[in-house]
Amino acid sequence: MSFKCVIVDDEPLARELIETYLGNLPDFELVASCQNAIEASKVLNDSQIDLIFLDIEMPLLKGTDFFTNLIHKPDVIFTTAYRDYALDGFNLNAVDYLLKPIFFERFFQAIQKFLKLKSKENSSQTTLDSDAVVNYIFVNKAKKQIKVLFDNVLYIESLKDYIKIHLQNDTLVIKESISNFEKRIDNRFTRVHRSYIVNQDKITAYTKNDIEIGTIEIPIGNFYKKSISDKI
Repeated sequence: MSFKCVIVDDEPLARELIETYLGNLPDFELVASCQNAIEASKVLNDSQIDLIFLDIEMPLLKGTDFFTNLIHKPDVIFTTAYRDYALDGFNLNAVDYLLKPIFFERFFQAIQKFLKLKSKENSSQTTLDSDAVVNYIFVNKAKKQIKVLFDNVLYIESLKDYIKIHLQNDTLVIKESISNFEKRIDNRFTRVHRSYIVNQDKITAYTKNDIEIGTIEIPIGNFYKKSISDKI
């Protein structure tokens, strides 16, 4: 993964130093090196930037004021010759605050803080994605899209070009093949017969020839017996 960076500093030598340091880091791409906040503003409007190295004491607009007014804020590492701005920097949730002259060892520490932060964010997003399980499906009936909760489905029965969805307290008949419908539901459902799909969570008993959901008996087709035996 490559992180896109911008350097903003009115001192050419300070910009060159950070450019050199970034050149030693293969996962970081320098998109622009700007001499003031106005130049940087144009770059940030045109590109998705992950990290900005931002000097604080600059002509036209201070770095802290510039960053405060950004709508979409990248991560920031402040760079300055003045210790007095440290509190302002951290109040803006800066990744780090580098005091000039900046040595590579200290610069590398700041980069490691940034990478650790990104790692935590990615881990949190992965958890959110895994928790975002879809537990329903919409089916078309009488020109309406009807929401069907998987947990309410007992089994699905094929009726040639139609299927009947047997719910806990209702049934829905829709025009769709059972094979196509099978592709749209999750792995709690199991095909047990060319004409039947059952919700495994609703099975109350079974034999080698049939499955029971309460008082309902559903046949197991010969073709499906082996796979059913492995799953249940």
